[in-house]
Amino acid sequence: MNVLLKTAVIIDSTSPFHKKKMDILIEDGIIKEIAASITNSNNVKEVILDNLHVSQGWFDSSVCFGEPGFEERETIENGLKTAAESGFTSVAMNPNIYPYADSKSIIEFIKTKGLGYATSLLPIGNLTKNCEGKDIAELYDMQNSGAIAFGDYNKAISNGNLLKIALQYAQNFDALVLSFPNDSSIAQNGLVNEGINSTRLGLKGIPKMAEELQISRDLFILEYTGGKLHIPTISTATSVKLIKEAKKKGLNVTCSVAAHHIVLTDDEIIDFDANTKVIPPLRSKKDCKALQKGLKDGTIDMVTSDHNPLNVEHKKVEYQNAKFGTIGLESLFGALNKNLELEILIDKLTTKPKQLFGLKTHAINPGELANLTLFNPDFEFIFSEEHIFSTSKNSIFLNKKLNGKVYGVFSNKILNL
Repeated sequence: MNVLLKTAVIIDSTSPFHKKKMDILIEDGIIKEIAASITNSNNVKEVILDNLHVSQGWFDSSVCFGEPGFEERETIENGLKTAAESGFTSVAMNPNIYPYADSKSIIEFIKTKGLGYATSLLPIGNLTKNCEGKDIAELYDMQNSGAIAFGDYNKAISNGNLLKIALQYAQNFDALVLSFPNDSSIAQNGLVNEGINSTRLGLKGIPKMAEELQISRDLFILEYTGGKLHIPTISTATSVKLIKEAKKKGLNVTCSVAAHHIVLTDDEIIDFDANTKVIPPLRSKKDCKALQKGLKDGTIDMVTSDHNPLNVEHKKVEYQNAKFGTIGLESLFGALNKNLELEILIDKLTTKPKQLFGLKTHAINPGELANLTLFNPDFEFIFSEEHIFSTSKNSIFLNKKLNGKVYGVFSNKILNL
């Protein structure tokens, strides 16, 4: 598809056109020309949008779709359309499906179902068979079939020896191992952050220590084994400190933080809205500030929506009976754009996270593949159900003021606006 993007502000620190307002001509999926003004001599499709900004295509390292097994929550088709509408040209799909993503056949099924869309679907395979935390799954075969990393979604690896063996084994084929930071023996059946609000509301708390002990143990194991470890969705100030110290030691550890943990605190739970029930739980204002600082100083490598659609019967129930999780693709940019500098936010969605997950990056330069996100950073609105493209509507940001409008993407030779 041939497209001419008119008067677009380019946000790409790897491009000589960074922060410049330019026209961008795309022919057959390749950036043909970038100039202050390009004449549309071939009568290609022109894209003229209010306050148009363009960056490299965004990548989300943690999204859940329901297919196979839970299509009522979200299908791959609608999930990928939602991701494109939300500005993401590639997403890493978590293995919380059924059958579990613990074999090459399921990885190949996911890859095949994801073909033909603007957003590329990149499966994460289960680290253990049947997600049981007992035996390592077919990691090498799954990687050869397209899995980009391995972890059991929202389930900590309680067996330290299993993590040790996984990290050692994965080095043979340069695989990335994920370890969710939550010691279940400490967290047990907690619902929210342990603190003043949990006590006031009579809700069983999850101590920060549950996350921090798990991270400490995992980092000790990583120091012993070597390899590559990714810790998804950290949520406490001490977690940031532990990872910062580990990086100074030279350990190959990376981490992400979910959008809601950066901007929301456990004050949100006072109305018993089950959409605020997430894992890790919303923490304190001090933790939010530490996470924001960790993003700015490079300790935290990426932001994620941690998009987890859940159908209504899992959320329209008593708080203690609701499942953990919130959707987040549609709200990520608007939620973070007013809390982080635009360049920092774009960086945490593009170059570094893609590189860490072994994906190619494409600078906004002539001759490069056109993999672009189109957005307006100056657009305030109240986030409501009309802004949700997901089948499930369990958003933690419902009825909140957000700032930033995503127009769509150009990727895989497809313009999705």
